[in-house]
Amino acid sequence: MSETTNQTVNKRNEENVVEIDLVELMYFFLAKIGYIITGLVVGVVAAFLATYFFMTPQFTAKAKLYMVSSSKGSVVDISDLNIGTNITQDYVELLKTRPVLEAVIDRLNLEYDYEQMLEMLSVSNISNTRILVVGFTSPDPYEAMEAANEIVNEAINRLPVVMDTPEPHIAEEAIVPTHRSSPSYVKNMAVAGMVGMLLVAGVLTIIYILDDTLDSAEDVEKVFGITPLTV
Repeated sequence: MSETTNQTVNKRNEENVVEIDLVELMYFFLAKIGYIITGLVVGVVAAFLATYFFMTPQFTAKAKLYMVSSSKGSVVDISDLNIGTNITQDYVELLKTRPVLEAVIDRLNLEYDYEQMLEMLSVSNISNTRILVVGFTSPDPYEAMEAANEIVNEAINRLPVVMDTPEPHIAEEAIVPTHRSSPSYVKNMAVAGMVGMLLVAGVLTIIYILDDTLDSAEDVEKVFGITPLTV
């Protein structure tokens, strides 16, 4: 390719490059701040209505298991503490097994299958402790409480036999939750408000880039490289 051709191509590429003055863009946004605020408000209102009318409230009841028990009478020694520490993570996984959850389904006559129960169950270990938190989420707060307590009871009856270890203790039974765990109005409205503003800002940016009208003497000088004698 000849040098002349290269120069021609480079010139065309330079002509096709769109330069964005960020300062001017910010002033453009400030001039259109009403549209941006409208996008924020529309997003917040839409999220509130969608959350209120189309999302089912969920309630989570939580019970707690203490993984230390006495293997020799009523005295808890170092070996018992070590056992509790070692089997905590095993309990986390075994609580999610099919026999445990299906036994709970049968006992409470729940209309869920194993996969649904697994999605509604949460098991976590409080950091640096031997305490397990067993949570169950349901649209019915009473069902959530009953299921969480029944899962804990089933774990106490079944898992020590499976693992050949001492039984854990119930540190805290689940109670009927009074506040829903999801959906969150604040979170949904905040996200939707940000999305609304970003969409409006994106549209305004496109309008700014595509606008090639000359509105001032500075625009004429920038485009043609000459200073106008009069406006």
